[in-house]
Amino acid sequence: MVRLLRPFTRAVTYTRWLHLFMAVVWPAMWWYIFSPPWAWFTAVALLVLAGLVPAMRTVEGLQARLLLLGQRHDSKDERIVTAPSATWGDRGRTVLWLETRLLLGCAVSFLTIHLSMLTDDLVRTAQGGAPDAATFVHVPGHHWWYALLAPLPLIVLAAVVVGSGALITLIAHRLLGPSPSERLASLEERTEQLLERTRIARELHDSIGHALTVAVVQAGAARAAGNPAFTDRALVAIEDTGRAALEDLERVLGVLRESERPASSRPTLTDADRLLESARASGAKVDVELSGPLETVPGPVSREGYRILQESLTNVLRHAGSVPVRVRIAVEDRALSLEVRNPLTVEIPGARGGSGLRGIRERASLLGGHAATGPDDGDWQVRVELPLR
Repeated sequence: MVRLLRPFTRAVTYTRWLHLFMAVVWPAMWWYIFSPPWAWFTAVALLVLAGLVPAMRTVEGLQARLLLLGQRHDSKDERIVTAPSATWGDRGRTVLWLETRLLLGCAVSFLTIHLSMLTDDLVRTAQGGAPDAATFVHVPGHHWWYALLAPLPLIVLAAVVVGSGALITLIAHRLLGPSPSERLASLEERTEQLLERTRIARELHDSIGHALTVAVVQAGAARAAGNPAFTDRALVAIEDTGRAALEDLERVLGVLRESERPASSRPTLTDADRLLESARASGAKVDVELSGPLETVPGPVSREGYRILQESLTNVLRHAGSVPVRVRIAVEDRALSLEVRNPLTVEIPGARGGSGLRGIRERASLLGGHAATGPDDGDWQVRVELPLR
């Protein structure tokens, strides 16, 4: 019983009922005042013309969201869209929606009025009165037990209200819902958002992880050395690395605040000197071999190459310490080649599941390249090939 009565405790049950009544008001008023025999045919024709107007889909979508779903305009639920019709298919579905709503609204309005009148007739005739001549179902005779039947039309009316509300909502999902092209566009937008979140997570991991690694290595080395001059150099390196990390953090936060901020503000391989100096200041002996013009590398490739180099040097400092590091960056006709090698004092964890090395492989894959990480002839190697086109 509670389950049967639950729909009548929800406001949306009655707003759906109102939504169907609203579809009938204007043609009914026109017919009631002027009584032309062609009033309803004209209403059907006008709805066809109205449905072809792109903005009508917006109007009907907003109204359906508010009255059928009980949602505000700013709701992110896209089961019913509020965008104007963009194609003739959208216009055709809007026309079909308007006609269906009018037809169902007429049926519900008729049953609402006449079922209520039938209840009144049953009560009236049970008391010996005369029924209303306008009632669709005529009540013959005068019987006291008609009073016992009086609730039945109201029960049927309750079922009509709940059932028609559920039906019109289902139809709205089909006819006012997103078209296949809109679903695809929404999916693409969602994918872009997820990719952007992943990129930002990588930016934070690489930048902040590198800065913290350098700071920890420098602080540990300064404490072990016990040399004031070395401590001063370590503090300078920590300060420089921290300042660079703060700049990167501010850049990432700027992307979050301003969605249209250009990605070109991110560091590129032309800024790799500060990474190499940071690694040298941490005690690593970095030998660099550059070939080819870095400034000609396309922006996306150069930016991802910078982050790959940063993560590679961070892994060296974190897991191998102050060891010789060989960095080779080559710009060729069709690809950018980047290699970082260091003596394998201990195998770097995460060759299969670590987030840093996995991020390197993912960055390379997104650009159509490939990355190899792992032991090689007594060294730990990170080798990446990124296509330039």
